[in-house]
Amino acid sequence: MISVEENNLLTQIGPGTSCGELLRRYWQPVALSEELPKGGAPVKVKILNQELVLFRDDQGHPGLLGLHCSHRGTDLSYGRVEDGGLRCLYHGWLYDVEGRCLEQPGEPGGGAHRDTIRHLAYPCREAGGIILAYMGPGEPPLIPNYDFLTAPEEYRTVVKIFHNCSYLQSNEGNIDPVHLSFLHQYLSEAQVARQRIVPGSNATDNALLGNDIAPTIEVEIKDFGLRIYTLRNAGPDKRYLRVTNFVMPNLSAFGGSTVGDGYAVHWHVPIDDTHHWKYIFMFSRAKPLDAELRNKSRAELTPDYRLTRNAANRFQQDRASMKTKTFTGMGINFQAHDAFATESQGPVQDRTYEHPVSSDKAIIAARKLLLNAIKDVREGRQPQHVIRDASSNRFPDLVVHSELVPAAADWKQYIKQLESQYQTTNTRNQ
Repeated sequence: MISVEENNLLTQIGPGTSCGELLRRYWQPVALSEELPKGGAPVKVKILNQELVLFRDDQGHPGLLGLHCSHRGTDLSYGRVEDGGLRCLYHGWLYDVEGRCLEQPGEPGGGAHRDTIRHLAYPCREAGGIILAYMGPGEPPLIPNYDFLTAPEEYRTVVKIFHNCSYLQSNEGNIDPVHLSFLHQYLSEAQVARQRIVPGSNATDNALLGNDIAPTIEVEIKDFGLRIYTLRNAGPDKRYLRVTNFVMPNLSAFGGSTVGDGYAVHWHVPIDDTHHWKYIFMFSRAKPLDAELRNKSRAELTPDYRLTRNAANRFQQDRASMKTKTFTGMGINFQAHDAFATESQGPVQDRTYEHPVSSDKAIIAARKLLLNAIKDVREGRQPQHVIRDASSNRFPDLVVHSELVPAAADWKQYIKQLESQYQTTNTRNQ
């Protein structure tokens, strides 16, 4: 059972908080690239409990600045993008993407002391269809060369979804293998247009997850975070092996519709202590994603990335459909299922009341990694998976896999062989 102090450490993310300082040591998504088209208006954003403005200068470079003008506090998200920066509408002060004040036009000579102004600004980079920012101290680390950020555009897709709860409880849902046998179960597979047949079998993922609801779970510490092995019985001499991952500090990689030649990622970025954005990536190593997969990732979303099924309408639960269609009665969109399960825990789950069991071992292990990383930051050490060495910026051991294997197989050795294959592929592609 977790203590009140530990729960607060893991869920309070504002400036100066222990977890907030940890999360700021990593690059974090602040927007989808599509939200900030070239020539578009600045965007007001709130990330890690800070109000900021995101814009592209007239050269197309993204910048992330403090929301309120350094002169007299006017909201810069209303500003003009021109002359190499973002200009405040109140008195015309002009800031570039690095926070330098380029002009104070109401002052003699354009502002004799404008160079002494350094507005709050965070470094930004664009990769994989998102804009990332580094909001921590010192020189930014390297952006991880995750496959889903470096794949060609036609091989990947990304969207985001607003969640009314702490980032932590949603990320913990990703590393909870047992819930797949309940929360996301289709009682009738005929209602789903596209079901994936698991390699090595003639059964769907849905069927295999439903046939063994009490899997064997093992965890393994990796440089990037945590690898999770889940094995389910799939007949007298077969087991269904799934390999998923918790990636420090706030994302997870797991099998999706592209599993076998790619994977899916959920990256949970706090807005404040009680709300977050869930960035959802899908990518394939082998081929471009088809239109059906791209549309699937945006199912039941409003234009501002909110779920149409939500707590206000009780996720449109149809209890009659619980008898023949789905376990939840909330349709077939997994994202709505996840939102229900995690948001209904409360804005910040009170973990002092929970009763962890053996199948929660991945969640317990991930919490320990986060608490250890918080301690590292407090004591002046670099936390786990902050990357500053270019030679270490590749991840062949970030393996996501789903397959039927012989019951007698050494499945850990099998996954190590997959690592070697990824290592060889990555070396050839460099």
